[in-house]
Amino acid sequence: MTSTGPLRDPANRVSPKAVRLWLLESLVAFVFFLGGSLLLARWVGGSGWSWVPGWYADNSWLLPAAVVLLTAPFLVAEPFVRYAVHRWELSGDVVYARSGFLTREWVFVPVSRIQTVDKGQGWMERLLGLATLEIRTASHAGSSTIKGLDYAVAAGLAEQLAHRAEALRDDAT
Repeated sequence: MTSTGPLRDPANRVSPKAVRLWLLESLVAFVFFLGGSLLLARWVGGSGWSWVPGWYADNSWLLPAAVVLLTAPFLVAEPFVRYAVHRWELSGDVVYARSGFLTREWVFVPVSRIQTVDKGQGWMERLLGLATLEIRTASHAGSSTIKGLDYAVAAGLAEQLAHRAEALRDDAT
């Protein structure tokens, strides 16, 4: 049976704390962008190189200003858009996950195809009580990663998926 209608949203959102995680990650990226542009502006602006246009050597602050103007809105909006988009659901024998910021990805993972279920935490995730769940199948295309889950939700889902996958494999033999 083939559906011709639009995909419905998965039922579960990631944790609201994921917005804080993604804002923190954006802040780190912003600091690196700004720091790199400040170093580059200082290096090129005070170099006295003949190939550097005079107007830029006198106004080397334009590079960091451009970096701030172009990246700040993007880096601030990205966590909120990601939160609105990232969802997941365990429905019957399928894990359905949707993610993406610039591009959207819908992944359906049959529980019977799951080989491993791993939960992981980076240091920022640990700080906020979040975890990432990685669901792997034999095919890379069928694997899925769900980021921004509360640790307890990720642990419970990992255990539930592992037990369900084991039961389905035992039924198939």
